[in-house]
Amino acid sequence: MEILKTFGLFVATALAEIVGCYLPYLWLKQGKSPWMLLPAALSLALFAWLLAQHPTAAGRVYAAYGGVYIGVAILWLWLVDKIEPSRSDLVGVAICFVGMGVIMFWPQGRS
Repeated sequence: MEILKTFGLFVATALAEIVGCYLPYLWLKQGKSPWMLLPAALSLALFAWLLAQHPTAAGRVYAAYGGVYIGVAILWLWLVDKIEPSRSDLVGVAICFVGMGVIMFWPQGRS
């Protein structure tokens, strides 16, 4: 259950970060309203808050989160940008998820 909770929190964190960065992208690259910066800032604040909800050391959380972020970004590529992930995208995500699991769930204090 801890694994699902941790992974779910990482996914929510990644979505908050991606939305917080995607909205300014829409403003800058597609001429959307500058008002998009307000929800973007709120989303990035939510991202920081969610990242702080993990009970382990910050550096370990940041390292493991990076792996999940990559997976969510590839999912975003597929669902939002409408670009189907390549085989190498999927293999890379699988490798990142394994890395996240090792960092977060390997018993600490043992080599």
